[in-house]
Amino acid sequence: MQLKKYTDYGLRVLIYLAASDRDKRATINDLSDVFSVPKNHLNKVVHHLGKLGFIETWRGKGGGFSLAVDASDMRLDNVIRQLEGDEDWIDCLNPKCKIYPVCGLKGIIHAGKEQFYSYLAEYTIASLVERPEAIQVLWHINTQELNNET
Repeated sequence: MQLKKYTDYGLRVLIYLAASDRDKRATINDLSDVFSVPKNHLNKVVHHLGKLGFIETWRGKGGGFSLAVDASDMRLDNVIRQLEGDEDWIDCLNPKCKIYPVCGLKGIIHAGKEQFYSYLAEYTIASLVERPEAIQVLWHINTQELNNET
């Protein structure tokens, strides 16, 4: 099982915001510089996170975004289900598998998926940023390295 890049970027945005100073709004440029992710991808992710209620967004001069929910209230299972879409991991009916009526694969995969999400439910976005100062230092190093390459 592999998470979509979209979900990866969404988690990075939330981690960035959780580790950032609460009084500073982030921008797409900030995130693009830190994570080396194209701005158009980040725009889509940020827009979706705003629609889901995880972040607040402001347009125009002085705009940006910040967390709308405390990071300790954002369980990983919920965030990932929202970003991934909670679809079946296998689709035995499209095209219809001939052994579907007697095969146990779908049930096993479904149970595994639920165990996966149950495990993730033990963690929050806040649990990923227990050392925000260390995270911020690494962001600044990455940004400086990128600036030196250009």
